[in-house]
Amino acid sequence: MKGVSFFVTVAILALASSLASAYDPSPLQDFCVAINDIKSGVFVNGKFCKDPAMVSANDFFFSGLNIPGNTENKVGSNVTLVNVDKLAGLNTLGISLARLDFAPYGLNPPHTHPRGTELLVVIEGTLLVGFVTSNPNKLFTKVLNKGDVFVFPIGLIHFQFNIGKTAALAFAGLSSQNPGVITIANAVFGSVPPINPDVLIKAFQLDKSVVEYLQKAFAPN
Repeated sequence: MKGVSFFVTVAILALASSLASAYDPSPLQDFCVAINDIKSGVFVNGKFCKDPAMVSANDFFFSGLNIPGNTENKVGSNVTLVNVDKLAGLNTLGISLARLDFAPYGLNPPHTHPRGTELLVVIEGTLLVGFVTSNPNKLFTKVLNKGDVFVFPIGLIHFQFNIGKTAALAFAGLSSQNPGVITIANAVFGSVPPINPDVLIKAFQLDKSVVEYLQKAFAPN
């Protein structure tokens, strides 16, 4: 029995180790600037890497986060994400950055980042923020003012809502070069192709007419 228990323990630890390494890998060299043309790339770690001899300072540079995002939309918010697709030098470094602009009473709707924890700091305004745990779905929520910081654990549903009468601004760091985002309402009611309405009727305990309305409202343009 001891031998079996030892084997099970080792198997569990091995599985945990493999899952832990499923996120952004540690850099295998000083830097690994992303390049889409694999024929001229060397090394492989995340994206294909540019030949170090061809790398310049511009590969580590992004300009424009001083420019407010357009919040004239249905939710009154805008997220400007700087990930590896916009800043090639982020490749393999396991980090990205976002600017979040909010109109008065603007909302960054409930969403998740499947590959990254988010650390948010408020620059201007007042935000109501929160996240929901996995079952039994406990809500952790807080009102943030200028200079306050809040962390949203990886993969959990979270939101930010401007409860002030003026515009709000925040910046967020994320623990992945490509954290991804799943906006819950858009994913559920605006998927392509649409989820079978009967599934949504049963899952959300809604009338068919309500589900059809929501699918039409969130259908991609």
